[in-house]
Amino acid sequence: MLIYKIFRRPEWEAFAAQGATDGAPIDLADGYIHFSTAAQAPETAAKYFAGVEGLVLVAVEVDRLGTDLKWEPSRGGALFPHLYRALDATDVAWSAPLPLGPGGGHQFPAAMA
Repeated sequence: MLIYKIFRRPEWEAFAAQGATDGAPIDLADGYIHFSTAAQAPETAAKYFAGVEGLVLVAVEVDRLGTDLKWEPSRGGALFPHLYRALDATDVAWSAPLPLGPGGGHQFPAAMA
């Protein structure tokens, strides 16, 4: 199963350059890296990244994360994946741009289907 992390372009570039990341400022504040499932990712994008251009969507296979991945209640009681360690570049299955569409929402890649 794949889970997804949305990065702003500078966060993605730092991750790519360093080979690992502790996440975005919200992740650092909360003490874990926030992820979403394929079904949750569009709502996450709309809630936290509305109108933001230059985003990168990163897909990670849950099996690569081991016991450091926890499923915890968040929005509306839904279980969200939270990673309690740094994300390593070797954890990433694929990445893709997350552009804004004509209606202003983000266009998710077909690979998520």
